[in-house]
Amino acid sequence: MVSGTASGWWFRLVAHPTRGVVLAFAFVIVVGAALLTLPGAAEYGSRTSVLTALFTSTGAFSGGLAIVGTGSHWSTFGEVVVLVLIQVGGFGIMTLASLLGLVVVGRLRLRTQLTMQAETGGVGVGDTRRVVLGIAGTTLAIELAVAALLALRFRFGYGQAVGEAVYHGVFHGISAFNNAGFGLRDDNLVRYAHDPWIVLPVTVACVLGALGFPVLLELSRGGRKRAHGRAGHRWSLHTRLTLATSAVLLTAGTLMTCALEWGNRATLGPMAWGTKVMNGFFYAASARTAGFFTVDTGAMEPATLLGTCVLMFIGGGSAGTAGGIKVTTFAVLGAAILAEVRGRTAVDFLGRRIPEAALRQALTVALLGVALVMSGALVLLVVTEESAEAVLFESVSAFGTVGLTTGITGDLPAVGQLTVIALMFAGRLGPITLASALALRQRDRRYTLPEERPVIG
Repeated sequence: MVSGTASGWWFRLVAHPTRGVVLAFAFVIVVGAALLTLPGAAEYGSRTSVLTALFTSTGAFSGGLAIVGTGSHWSTFGEVVVLVLIQVGGFGIMTLASLLGLVVVGRLRLRTQLTMQAETGGVGVGDTRRVVLGIAGTTLAIELAVAALLALRFRFGYGQAVGEAVYHGVFHGISAFNNAGFGLRDDNLVRYAHDPWIVLPVTVACVLGALGFPVLLELSRGGRKRAHGRAGHRWSLHTRLTLATSAVLLTAGTLMTCALEWGNRATLGPMAWGTKVMNGFFYAASARTAGFFTVDTGAMEPATLLGTCVLMFIGGGSAGTAGGIKVTTFAVLGAAILAEVRGRTAVDFLGRRIPEAALRQALTVALLGVALVMSGALVLLVVTEESAEAVLFESVSAFGTVGLTTGITGDLPAVGQLTVIALMFAGRLGPITLASALALRQRDRRYTLPEERPVIG
């Protein structure tokens, strides 16, 4: 009787696809932390606490913060564990399981398709096979191309041995496309700030990863049609929203960084003007979700840090390797505000009407994101003596799974580190996925209440 009750409870827990995604994420993070606590995972003479391992595992899986240097603390085995966590976190657990199912048995069970749909967001069940194979092919192609470019540069530009150059190229290529921001140097990419052959490939990989798999797949399908002489189809609203908003944010971020940091001798000041623009563009791309840095973030102007918080909170595209509330959420809310200001009852954008359900979902995601960030910042303010500016930056960076820091991460007490871990986990899941996973079941009322309008504003 007890066994039957326990099995029934477990079935109800994992039956909902989004709850299955939450449990799968947590399981992989715990396994990764266990591997990182092994003696062979750290450099000889270094010890790894359970909290450090859990923080690193969560940060690698979500593409967030780290409290120890990847190259200085972890052995080659530990670095490989971190790299696998980055790849699995960016690729998606259920997407990976679906790919393995296709390889092994040639088909997918319906529950696997539904769970994978919950993880990637918005793909139909009938499209799952094509989506899984498309994601795998796109990921592999971009990561290999970037890894090859970086490996060649490390080999012939910096004199690294062939094996070392390939390893560094693969590590940074995977980390860049999956918007993880983990590097093999304690100074991340600072030593390469003047090298366009390192900075630009990493930037391109970060931008492509931040677009999201639905956009990448649609762009690749359109490219294949044109290559075969067939007329390309019209881009979907999601793709147009993502591309347009991403372009605006990248441009605005580049202009903001260059304008505010141009004369800062601790960041862009000593660089030539072309290098300043390149690093400004790199920072604008990285700040939205990647977390790589070529200058000291902690030395930036307060205005730059505030603008960075906005970029980190918005994040990148949906159903990809990016964090934040997503650019489509930001664009939909902007369109709703514009429609309200103009006195229009319907919200239109790029020649399409946005349904009310999408507006409610965008508002839910944004407000849950604000609640998580502010709650995390409040806890950090209580348990540390850091400034509100640094704490807010840390909280937004953790939620946006960015990985940028003003330098306070390693000094946080245990409670502070656990708070950051929770923020990274919630940010990787996405607020709407987390809220759906916590709901036992959807309830539709069979009646409506009388309508009454409250005073707004």
